[in-house]
Amino acid sequence: MSNTSYTFKENSQTNHIQGGDKKVMKKILSVALSTAMAFSMFASVAFGAELSPQDKFDALKAKGIVVGYPDGQSHLEKTVTRGELAKIIVKTLGLKEVTGVYSFKDKNYDAKNWAVPYIEAAVAAKIVNGKDSVKKIFDFNGNVSVEELATILVRALKLEVPTTGVDNTATAWAKGYVQAAINAGYIEKTANFQGAASRSQVIVAAYAVDQKMNVTVTGTKVVDSSNVEFTLSNGEVVKVKLDKALVANVKTSVTFKDSKGNSFTTDVTYVVTAATKVVSATATNYKQLVVNFDGDVDTATAGKVENYKVSGVTFTSATLSSDKKSVTLLVAEDSASLPNQKEATLTVNGVKNADGTKTFNESVKFTAVDTTQPTVQSVTGLGTKAIKVVFSEPVTSATASNLANYKVDGKAVSGYIQYTYPNIAFITTDLPAGEHTLTVSNISDGTFKVATADTKFTIAEDKAAPEIASVTATDLYKVEVVFNEPVKSISKAYQTSTNRPATYVINDNKVTLTFSEPNRLGLGESTIYLDGVTDYSNNSADRNVKVTPVLDTTRPTVVGATAKANSTTKNTDITVEFSKNVNETDALKTENYVLRNEKGEVYAGTGFTTKGNPVVAPKFVTNSDSKVVISSIGNLPSGKYSLEISGIRDRAAIGNTLIPQKVEFTVTDTETVKANSAWVASEDDNYAVYVQFNKTIATSGAGNAIDINKYNYGAAKESTSTPFPTSSAVISQYNSNTVKISVPKADANTLDSAKAIRVVNVSDVNGNYVDGTPIDLDQENKATIAAVNDGFKAIAKNKATIQFKGELTLVDKNDFVFATLPENTTVNISNQTVDNGVTTVEFTFSKDVFNNDAKNITVSTKASDLKTSDSFGRKIAVFTNKSLSDKIAPAIVTTDALSAPAGKVLTVAYQESLNVYFTPKAFKVYVNGNLVTLGNAIQAGTDEKNVQLTLSADAAALKVGDRVEVYLENNASGKFVTDKAGNASADFFLTTVATAAN
Repeated sequence: MSNTSYTFKENSQTNHIQGGDKKVMKKILSVALSTAMAFSMFASVAFGAELSPQDKFDALKAKGIVVGYPDGQSHLEKTVTRGELAKIIVKTLGLKEVTGVYSFKDKNYDAKNWAVPYIEAAVAAKIVNGKDSVKKIFDFNGNVSVEELATILVRALKLEVPTTGVDNTATAWAKGYVQAAINAGYIEKTANFQGAASRSQVIVAAYAVDQKMNVTVTGTKVVDSSNVEFTLSNGEVVKVKLDKALVANVKTSVTFKDSKGNSFTTDVTYVVTAATKVVSATATNYKQLVVNFDGDVDTATAGKVENYKVSGVTFTSATLSSDKKSVTLLVAEDSASLPNQKEATLTVNGVKNADGTKTFNESVKFTAVDTTQPTVQSVTGLGTKAIKVVFSEPVTSATASNLANYKVDGKAVSGYIQYTYPNIAFITTDLPAGEHTLTVSNISDGTFKVATADTKFTIAEDKAAPEIASVTATDLYKVEVVFNEPVKSISKAYQTSTNRPATYVINDNKVTLTFSEPNRLGLGESTIYLDGVTDYSNNSADRNVKVTPVLDTTRPTVVGATAKANSTTKNTDITVEFSKNVNETDALKTENYVLRNEKGEVYAGTGFTTKGNPVVAPKFVTNSDSKVVISSIGNLPSGKYSLEISGIRDRAAIGNTLIPQKVEFTVTDTETVKANSAWVASEDDNYAVYVQFNKTIATSGAGNAIDINKYNYGAAKESTSTPFPTSSAVISQYNSNTVKISVPKADANTLDSAKAIRVVNVSDVNGNYVDGTPIDLDQENKATIAAVNDGFKAIAKNKATIQFKGELTLVDKNDFVFATLPENTTVNISNQTVDNGVTTVEFTFSKDVFNNDAKNITVSTKASDLKTSDSFGRKIAVFTNKSLSDKIAPAIVTTDALSAPAGKVLTVAYQESLNVYFTPKAFKVYVNGNLVTLGNAIQAGTDEKNVQLTLSADAAALKVGDRVEVYLENNASGKFVTDKAGNASADFFLTTVATAAN
């Protein structure tokens, strides 16, 4: 730990000490000493007894605070003068000497007096005063009494001065201070308080002052990344909450203050052995990727290949290094290789650090570059019948299996090769015992060939069959058996009996057995049998070993959730990532997910039921069993959401169930920016071109709208190719969604006849860009705000809306004329909203004016003198006899909506013709409180206004007097019942009593 700086504020304390009568000047020494003054008669508890007064003198002398006498001695038995004390005070506190000032009239108080600069410095700091303020006498040769030092001590240490129980022989003015020092154990009650303080006493006190003024950090304890405890040399422990978390294993400078407000700066290191982040991914060939962590990771999760993803690449193994800080991923032999010299992304998801405090969900970029030749790493004789060759990196099967690429003792090899991916070749050939030389050439990694090289190896006879070295089972389906030498073949593998066989894969000296249902291992001890285990010297034996599975007991967790608009389906896809592979049945159940809005309320609609469950069943992300996608029906509105997830197990032999968890995510605006309108105005010698967008535009970065090069105009939408002159055109932001381009008329003389403008590479603040489609450019006398073509809607029997392509600020109801309204019907504007640059005006009528199909009313504007306009003064465009589209939900009849005659057919009556889409989930029917199932025929009646529900074959027929309840649920998102215009019926609850059959 580095030394800590300590800053003392000279003028922070200026209290004075007074004593004596008229003849005895008030004794003043500053409490700014801020120290414990120690005397021989002071109790040892005050400052400890670890150093002698002489030791403390030597320490102060080394710092230049005191000096010895000419004879080289400290003479601690002598007394101290007022001038000497002033020097000690100034030196101890680090004050600057003051020269050229003479505040007192003592004899010899002049420039030749060594004490004057120190006295003046102490006076300037208001630490001491003279002995006689009237005569201006300091008395620099006068002694200092014990009670004066005691008083300084009490004030410096801010000890409480008692007002009662004072019992000592000090002078009256000092009694309280001396009593406080006695009570605190700093002074003996029997001391001679009026006596002069010795040099020894003052040195001990000055040493205590120096120690207090030079407090250091003696200890540091990092509680966690945001909390540190500092221990100071005065014993104080300062607990610091950091504004910025410490970075693991990185030395960081921290500044803090103690209880007195003094500032310290010291270095601390948050030492962490468990990994906190993925540092990098590196690949020096195209078949292996090394993932590097900044600390130790968990062996079990780091070794799971499914926890690592690279697009288009399949990994076959994940091997943790011996220091537990890196994982080597091996690309499957039949998989595409890592991208060749192209940046790619590795996603690490589900790997835990060593202490289990973090589960990684991180991505890291990497570029695989192979610039190294493969080499022969080792050659080992396997008895007298085989050689094992290991290469430094993965090599191709074609070259490694080619016998012509190997020579022994300079001669061609007779035999055959068994290649084990990724880098081992077993050469079966007969060789005599002794030393030999293997020459390897033409072996390739797909990019480079191994340099021709000779490697010496020794052959010795091997007459022992392979022995089992270890066995592990991390679940009930897979067992790994490691032998003491490479295994050539096995005739049979099973557990407990031959009726429970396993498939197996041999890789060098490892045999991996896989059991399937119902042959999996039991929860307790099982015996694994491997018959005919043969090595490369053809030694063979049957082996068996007992194993008890170490089951995965770690529950899955939700790593996170993200939402993204799907441009193909026009829905919002919510991707949920789990820490491990999860059970398919559980993960795809809609009831295991509940969507809530920012307020915590269940979100219903846009593909979610009234219970917040998704209507569309979730599905796994392609090639991933740990990521699930939940899709809405239509885009979710922008905002913050939470998803509650429960009831999901992992794929362990005995599934671990997720603890119910809530994960938050945000849906951002992802709709394309549109230029809603553009118009030209004349301003003296300039044209002013206004371009208005439907959303707030970016004014910096790649999508910056304040860039004149992104706009051009022309005589038609097909010919918008004339750029604005960059030398004279000025573009600025007029408001949050509008830009203004000012250009001299002389430099753009075709603008007055232009009819279109194109905008490119402009984005909103969320990074969504314009589509670049040209829009109409209105001339000043024609600048109007048009109604949206399909923006005329009847939304209820007494309500209608009209939408406009602009942001209206003034809407006058008198501008609008609704035809064929019932007599004495009044019209009012009940609401006016702007969304994405489109204004929606809602009209409310005093009577129900629309029939079920809304085709009986049309709307027009007045022909002239319109008042409705935007903030630019643009009026709405005139329109005539616009029909309102039907957006009115179908309604059930007001009375006897549900009929339930005895039998199996129920009828729900609506006021208009329907489309009914069968689904048993849409309706629930209860008879006498018991849920009954529906048959396969839910349909509209013969007049298309009735919904007929047929009870299933196994349901009892209705009897007269049965209580019948019918519910329609989730219809807003499912649209099971709609009118002919596609408007969904509201959910309903109907009840009736079954009557006699017709």
